[in-house]
Amino acid sequence: MGRPSRNRITREGAILAALEIIDRDGLDALSLELVAGALSVKAPSLYYHFRDKAELLAEVARHILLDLGPAVGGEAAARDWDEAMVGVCLATRRTLLKHPNAAPLLLQFFPRHITLRGYDHWIANCPYPPQVRMTLLEGTEKLTYASALFEAAAQARGAPAMPSVDPERLPHLALALAANPYDAEDLFEQTIRTFLAGFGARAAKG
Repeated sequence: MGRPSRNRITREGAILAALEIIDRDGLDALSLELVAGALSVKAPSLYYHFRDKAELLAEVARHILLDLGPAVGGEAAARDWDEAMVGVCLATRRTLLKHPNAAPLLLQFFPRHITLRGYDHWIANCPYPPQVRMTLLEGTEKLTYASALFEAAAQARGAPAMPSVDPERLPHLALALAANPYDAEDLFEQTIRTFLAGFGARAAKG
C-alpha cells in the first residue's frame, strides 16, 4: 500500500480530531498517532500541516477560543458596554466549559496571544478613559478564565467545585453556602457584574 496522500487530511480536520480525542480521553492521552488514526492516515502525514504536537495543541486552543459564536458587540456595546461585556464573559466561559479536558491548554497558549483583535475591539468601544482600560480588561479576563479553569478542572475530575462543609467546623462558610441562591454560572455572572459596578463607581470618582 502506498503512503497516504497529504490531501486526505486538512488542518481543520486534524484540529477537530485532536479536540475530539481530548474530550473523550483527556489531554494527556493525545498523540499524533491517535489523531492520524482517527483520520485514517499515518502520523507523518500530519507534519505537512503541523511542525509538532505543540503546534497542533496551540491550534486546538485557538479553535476553542474562537468558537464563541455571534459576538456581543457593535450597537449593543455602544448602547451599554458593561452589559455587552457581561455577555462576552459569559460566552467565553461557556465556550471553555464545552471542553473541560482541554481547558488547561489555556495555561500553555495564552488567550491574549490568540485573541488580540478581540481585545482591541473591546478597548475601542470602552467608555472609560484609556489610563484605566487595561485594569478593566485585566479584571474581567482573569475572573473569566479563573472561573472557567476551576470549573473545568472539577468537571474533568468528576469532583464538586466546592467540597462539602461541616457546619460545626466551618460555620461561617457553611452559612454562606447555604444562603447562596446562585448556581455556578449565575454566581460567575454576579461576580462580573459586581466587579464592573465597583469599577464604574471608582472611575466616576476620578
